[in-house]
Amino acid sequence: MGSDSDPKIHSFEDVAVHNKTKDCWLIIAGKVYNVTPFMDDHPGGDEVLLAATGKDATDDFEDTGHSDNAREMMVKYCIGDIDSSTVPQKRAYVAPQQPNYNPDKTSEFVIKILQFLVPILILGLAFAVRQYTKEK
Repeated sequence: MGSDSDPKIHSFEDVAVHNKTKDCWLIIAGKVYNVTPFMDDHPGGDEVLLAATGKDATDDFEDTGHSDNAREMMVKYCIGDIDSSTVPQKRAYVAPQQPNYNPDKTSEFVIKILQFLVPILILGLAFAVRQYTKEK
């Protein structure tokens, strides 16, 4: 590291513009990585890395389950820390208020609810009709 012991602090905006194959930076666990030289070698392909740009990629990285070897390799691509105050809140937590967040998930959810509610409604109706006809 030499005399430069203080890691450079990058803002989210600075990192987010590096979102191309020939210029790719990622934010993982509070650190900034310039993975441009690694694009061709990444086992998951460069598209995966590009998809992780412009956001905090920690979850993507962890969900993929990288090996200790991969984590050791990352050290040489680390170019500093992210200024966490500049990172937008994770999209995942904002999702519930946005009705159009993920149409597939929404319709699956609606179908599940309907599969659950329709039989109850039918039972309820049958029960109501029976009660009603009994009283007559």
